[in-house]
Amino acid sequence: MTAPLAGTPAPERLRTTGAAGPLAKVQHLCTAPNLAHSATLMSDGRPTTVPLWVGVEGDRLAVLTIPDSIKDRNIRRDPRGALSLTPADNPYQMASVRGRVAERIDDERAWAIIDRIARAYTGEHYPERSNRVVFLIDVEVAWSATF
Repeated sequence: MTAPLAGTPAPERLRTTGAAGPLAKVQHLCTAPNLAHSATLMSDGRPTTVPLWVGVEGDRLAVLTIPDSIKDRNIRRDPRGALSLTPADNPYQMASVRGRVAERIDDERAWAIIDRIARAYTGEHYPERSNRVVFLIDVEVAWSATF
């Protein structure tokens, strides 16, 4: 099932075949197998972070998680979040992204996205076939730098 999250307007534009807008600034780092860190907000407003894989789906970022995990509950309550990543082969390069989760996907379409992300990181399909959902993130602000 694909559903917009609470407080998130339905998209009024078609998805493109490549990144546009702010995502284009960091797409080169988000399509490589770089470990990212996701920040979401707990119900009391405290931030929490977790490492995760990230991919690009059209003009959105895609991440996966376990249904009803802390990350899942946080995002369903408040779709705002941030990601940062640093390539393992260049710790002096980084990307930072802020945005809103626009869709939570938990049907067969999620597995196609999960497998694309897994292949980028491992060269294989994702080993599990249940207990995962995908979030598609509309990027509002993104930048990268090399120090």
